[in-house]
Amino acid sequence: MSIEKDIFASCRTIAIVGLSSNPARASYGVAEYFQSQGYRIIPVNPNETEVLGEKAYPDLRSIPERVDLVNVFRRPEHVPEIVDEAIAIGARALWLQQGITHPEAEAKARAAGLLVVSDACMMVMHRLYR
Repeated sequence: MSIEKDIFASCRTIAIVGLSSNPARASYGVAEYFQSQGYRIIPVNPNETEVLGEKAYPDLRSIPERVDLVNVFRRPEHVPEIVDEAIAIGARALWLQQGITHPEAEAKARAAGLLVVSDACMMVMHRLYR
């Protein structure tokens, strides 16, 4: 089984870091899609209070429930801090959206046991595997 298929099968709660309430943003479209597919979406953005009917949190550590997957819509320079938080909260997987890579942080996440996908649109991949 591919890493992507494993993630889609085993990760049902997705924290989306950088999720915007602006429907024109890619993060909004991806979150809306996964919500429509039955996944639990948790917005992570200090500038939002609610997105798609879900309470937003300022960071991963503030989320009061288990997170399976951390999906990242932030610039690469923010990835190391996000990886540290994902490891700290016991996330199972890390997904860096298309155009986002950080080899050192990705290696750290893998070493901590997380499944890692980078530089790929999660929605596009989900549609391919569905």
